[in-house]
Amino acid sequence: MDLSSLKTLQQNSKRSYNDQKSIIKKVLAGKVITCKACQQPVTFAPAADTRSAKVGCAKGCTDIELDIS
Repeated sequence: MDLSSLKTLQQNSKRSYNDQKSIIKKVLAGKVITCKACQQPVTFAPAADTRSAKVGCAKGCTDIELDIS
């Protein structure tokens, strides 16, 4: 892997992380966010155990697992 490929990967990872962080903040603030793929609402779903929760759409296109410790 050359340096330019590594830099591109790093930029894409950074963008993805920031996009996910933005979605989580908006959903937890009560705003209606739609999935970019299926246009269904993205919601917060607390898990049965107290260690994790999810933010995602009904189809699973957007699926962000949160570690709550």
